[in-house]
Amino acid sequence: MNNDIQEKKKHFYCLILAGGKGRRLWPISQKDKPKQFLDILGTGKTMLQQTYERFREFLPKENIYVSTYKNYKDIVFNQLPEIDEEHILCEPIRRNTAPIMAWMTHRIERDDPDATIVVSPSDQIITNDNAFINDVLDGMLHAENDGCFLTMGIVPTRPEPGYGYIQTGDTSGNEQGEFYKVQSFIEKPDRHFAEMFVNSGEFLWNTGLFIASAKTIHKRLATLLPAVMRSLDSEKKNATWQEENEWIEKYYTTYPNMSLESGILERTEDVCVKVCRFGWSDIGAWHGIYENFAKFEGDNIVLNTESTLTDTSGCIITLNGGKTAVINGLHDFIVVESNDVLLITPRSDTSDQVVKSLMKFVVEKNEQ
Repeated sequence: MNNDIQEKKKHFYCLILAGGKGRRLWPISQKDKPKQFLDILGTGKTMLQQTYERFREFLPKENIYVSTYKNYKDIVFNQLPEIDEEHILCEPIRRNTAPIMAWMTHRIERDDPDATIVVSPSDQIITNDNAFINDVLDGMLHAENDGCFLTMGIVPTRPEPGYGYIQTGDTSGNEQGEFYKVQSFIEKPDRHFAEMFVNSGEFLWNTGLFIASAKTIHKRLATLLPAVMRSLDSEKKNATWQEENEWIEKYYTTYPNMSLESGILERTEDVCVKVCRFGWSDIGAWHGIYENFAKFEGDNIVLNTESTLTDTSGCIITLNGGKTAVINGLHDFIVVESNDVLLITPRSDTSDQVVKSLMKFVVEKNEQ
């Protein structure tokens, strides 16, 4: 990598989002330890650790930040022991991704006004790390030079209703066809529309990765969000990070519950998308687990569990504590045990609404 890129990388930062509840992977993902803190893939590393190490390959550790909910602070420390305390942004209350982006941009821009920031979820499968590094660095250079908001898209390989889609428009300042203007965002279409999107060749999967310069983010969010951080600057311009945290604890509730997508991307004309070459999968829900894991005999997925299966196909099976699953005559079901919950449900019944209903039933029953 040439010296010019190495110099620019000093101004490249990352924010890893790790504050979600992970409810769609219930019951293995629960509110006291959601999916980003679990070793779902059986690699010996949690999803958060894998995400951090992926960015650590090409960014200085002092340029990597993690946002999380206040109750998860100790978990983040335990899983990422090398990260500095001031690089963990703990929300006192969940307010989605736009407010945390405003806070993080304020903290970085104060020390480095030339910063460019990549925002990444912490619950994804990424393959081909070299392609990932090249795509992210290319994207950061483009966002820095173009002044745009840049999303990262993947050419879909199948009609997946559980994913978000990005409709591409005209090319954006390139001849290779890697960057396009964004025409629209569509979140989790039904299967019919997902098939139409894939067949049209105009749509990409939305990875949830987002890149922009700190100046661009600041300018846009200043028109959308209350002046929480600007008020801090007015009252105490050179506040320490501890004083900043105290300010956030006091005033964070004034922020609206607003995502980056609804707050910025869907309301701004200068939004582009890069067609990426790395492998990507979202394992936010059980259908994502089934689509992306290697299948055993009968197209079953058995995670960290001994099993004897006869006349059984299309199932996801994982049990606690060294138990053996002995199953006969079961097709397209999920059999998942975690803590004191055993979930047995058709694989087709794992939509967000169904999982939320099951969770609510268990919580209400335990409260009786």
